[in-house]
Parts: sequence; C-alpha cells; structure tokens
Amino acid sequence: MKKFLLFVLLLGIQFSCFSCTQDSISEPIGNNPLKEEKLMDVSYGDDARQIYDLYLPANRSASKTKVIALVHGGRYTKGDKKKMRFFVRHFQENNPDYAIVNINYVLADSVTPAFPNQILNIGKVINKLTSQKDELQILPEFALLGTSSGAHLSMMYAYVYDTEKKVKAVIDIVGPTDFTDSFYRDHRGYSAFITSLVDKDAYPADTDYFEVLSPALHVTQHTSPTILFYGDEDPTVPLSNAITLKAALNKAEVQNEYFIYNGGHFNWEPEDREDVLTKTSDFINIHLRIEK
Repeated sequence: MKKFLLFVLLLGIQFSCFSCTQDSISEPIGNNPLKEEKLMDVSYGDDARQIYDLYLPANRSASKTKVIALVHGGRYTKGDKKKMRFFVRHFQENNPDYAIVNINYVLADSVTPAFPNQILNIGKVINKLTSQKDELQILPEFALLGTSSGAHLSMMYAYVYDTEKKVKAVIDIVGPTDFTDSFYRDHRGYSAFITSLVDKDAYPADTDYFEVLSPALHVTQHTSPTILFYGDEDPTVPLSNAITLKAALNKAEVQNEYFIYNGGHFNWEPEDREDVLTKTSDFINIHLRIEK
C-alpha cells in the first residue's frame, strides 16, 4: 500500500512538472523581451546579388516594429549595400525602435537589364519580410530610402508597383525623377544608356521607356509621402528633376518636403549631409510613426 501511494505521489509530481513546461513553451513570444539581432547576407533569390542585411532592434514586436529599407546607388550597373552602412549606424542611434534592411539587387549588364528587374527585387525583399513578420516580430510597413539610382528604384517601386501600399514614406536623395527631361532625352549618351537598361520583353512594344520609367509622371493622390534632397550643381541629375517631382507632389496634394544644397551629386559639405540625416529621421518618425 505504501509503495502504491508513493507511486501515485511521484506520478502527480511528474504530471505537474510536465504541465508547467507546456505552459511556458506556449507563452507568446511577445511576453519575453527580444534581443537585438543582426542577420547578414540573407538570400531572397537565386542570384548571388539577391541578398540583404537585416538589423532587428531589441524589444521588437509584430504590432509596432516598422522597417526602414535602404537601396544603394551606382548607375544601375555597380554599387553595393556596404555603401549604405553609415545610414544603418545613423538609424540605429537615432531611430532605434525600427528594423533596418540594407538591400543588394541584381546589377545590370549585357545579359540582365535593370528595368523592371531591379524594381522587382525591392518587391521580393518586401514580400519576404512580410511573409516572415511573425517569425521576425516586425510590422511590415516600410520607409524606402535610396541614393541616386537607388532613389529612382525606390520611387518607382513605391509609386507604381506597391499596390498594397506597404511603403508609407520615401526618402529621395538625388534620384532621377523624369527621364523625359531634355537633359536625358536629348543627350545621345544618356538616351542610349537608359534604353540599354530596359528589358523590352517586359513592356508593350509601343512603350515610351523614358515616360514609363519616370516616377514624377506616376504621382497620384495615393503616392507615398516623399522627402527630396538635391544639389544645385548636380552634373548627373538636373535640379529640374527635383522641381518636376515637387510640382507633381504638390498638385496631387501628397505630403512632401524639399531641400536643395550647394554642390553636386550628394558630395556636399559634412554639415549638409548631417542635415539630410536629421531631416530624414524626423520624416520617418512622422510618416512611419511607431506607437509607443
């Protein structure tokens, strides 16, 4: 009889311990503060260039942690996400509650055209992060920040391809906005270069590539709020492109901000580049606001 009672007692203890273990496993992840994480060279496609770095903040959650996406420049044919790491450092210090994704995309060459492939690469990253929102504990709402050609790709994705309107803010740093501008269309070298970047099988035969690839010509009342930064002596992107985009945003009553600095293609004075970072952080806090 004593042995039987001892057996029952031990069985009860084991059952209690098992129940406690099951309860702790099934607790929501959000009940335990998450640590900061850094995931480098994450693949999002078959090409070796289709990778990104993902920086996840501590204490993140799927209900509040929004994402800043960085898109490098390089005339569509070169460049790398490592050039954007100073933005990563800035946002980690000044916008610490956001996740940051720093994107590489497939560069254009004689085999692989830039358009629309590079724009679609941005979409692949956004779709992958969206599908992993619970695993990563992020809220899939985005700010897209691009420099030069990366700004053009960011605007094209947000203005034309983002049908679900996940992009809530665009940061355009010296990005081309209007290839119908005489600066491009009437310049034989630029005209041939832009045409060479197009996958002609991806567009109807009668497409005006200069028009279809101009973000300023696709602005509507549903366009994402945009902040613009340009140089007044830029030899690569004329100031007229900034003026055209600003006018289109104003006409559609899209929230925007517009800043011009002395100098060329983002090779501005250190204090001006710092001003860009400060204004960008403020813009993100307003248009990609994280509720506390």
